[in-house]
Amino acid sequence: MRAGELLGRAAYDLHGRRLGRVVDVVVRGGFPPHRLRLTDVIIAGHWWTRVTGRLIGPELHPSGPWLLRAVARVLGRRTRQFPADQVQLYPPVPGFPFGPPGGDG
Repeated sequence: MRAGELLGRAAYDLHGRRLGRVVDVVVRGGFPPHRLRLTDVIIAGHWWTRVTGRLIGPELHPSGPWLLRAVARVLGRRTRQFPADQVQLYPPVPGFPFGPPGGDG
């Protein structure tokens, strides 16, 4: 599975409530070594959250004009990180969240 297959998909919790759209993924090294595993997804509630969070987000660029950081903080409030196994995507992605059953993904 590639990150591009997940980005932009509508995300819902396990009860069917809409969370927003996937804007980023979190991967961590796993077992066996040199193998990455998808652990979390970053979900934005609005389209402008994705833009401001990636360009001038306070967590990514703590230095810079205070006004831009303040605006990014206000607009980025709806960006949240969820465990991948607590999210459903629409349209569904085969093998999400942990890849195909055979392990090649």
